[in-house]
Amino acid sequence: MKLTSILSSCALACSLLAAAFQPVQAQSRYPDKPVRMIVPAPPGSGPDAIGRMLGQKLTEAWGQPVVIENVVGAGGKIGHEQGARAAPDGSVILMGLFGPMSVSKSLGEKMNYDPVADLAPVTLLLALTNVLTVHPKIPATNVAELVEYIKRNPGKVRYGYPGAGTSNHLSAELFNYLTGVKVEGVPYKSSGQMTTDLLGGHIEMMFHNAPVVMPYVRAGSMRGLAVTSARRNPAFPDLPTLQESGVSGYEITPWYGMYVPTGTPGAVIARLNESISKALAHPDITSWIQAQGGIGGGGSPSELAAYQAAETVKWGQLVRAANIKSN
Repeated sequence: MKLTSILSSCALACSLLAAAFQPVQAQSRYPDKPVRMIVPAPPGSGPDAIGRMLGQKLTEAWGQPVVIENVVGAGGKIGHEQGARAAPDGSVILMGLFGPMSVSKSLGEKMNYDPVADLAPVTLLLALTNVLTVHPKIPATNVAELVEYIKRNPGKVRYGYPGAGTSNHLSAELFNYLTGVKVEGVPYKSSGQMTTDLLGGHIEMMFHNAPVVMPYVRAGSMRGLAVTSARRNPAFPDLPTLQESGVSGYEITPWYGMYVPTGTPGAVIARLNESISKALAHPDITSWIQAQGGIGGGGSPSELAAYQAAETVKWGQLVRAANIKSN
């Protein structure tokens, strides 16, 4: 064989080898550019708070900026759709929320994405507690008094919720179902608007994440009556659970997980899982989660997928049993 032919064959083989190696090499360098984290909740919310702390830790670990993008609307479904439609290369990561990932589909909500087919799990971030709060004008200091007041004053108590299928919505409808009362819901474009309206007395009741309502409850501008978790929240040690307050079987724990678009390379998902797990174990973040009475996440992508599937079955059964509607 001529030397020129041998050299040509070697050159071709080397180029093919380089082409095959390039994706693996690119994944090992991930991330090599800024990363967008879509948070489908407004600034100041529970998801936003943990998202910004995670973003800071990931920025420090990677040497690449993690940019938080708050995308609100449709109970978080707009943000989830953007995350699902992003390029599957790790340049966009999505904080998936309990409602849009496990509840909205059971409600028959119009969704331009499939929470299972279009999004790949990375890791569970945390689970939080919702708090049942009322405006101070409502003459109730505990759940039993609130239920009695609602029964005596039909139509005078309304709850707010930032979209169908959100934990705020499901918490209130579970309350209706298990207590036998009928509190009408008022939909909002964002949880921030809902909170503002409760503070102003335009609605009378809401269920919201503990980190959000904590300063208002402590200031007396809204009254906390109970928490939605099975155990008391250390951040509100004097507040009983709904079960302790006589609402048998009541428990709801909103959760957040990190996701990427389906098709994202496994090496990128593994890198994200490793980096986020380390960030969640940082004392700054673990202490914040504990202060909110939350439960830290972590774990493998398959564990998050299994947890999400179990939650979907659980809340789908409630939606059907209680005949919960979108509006």
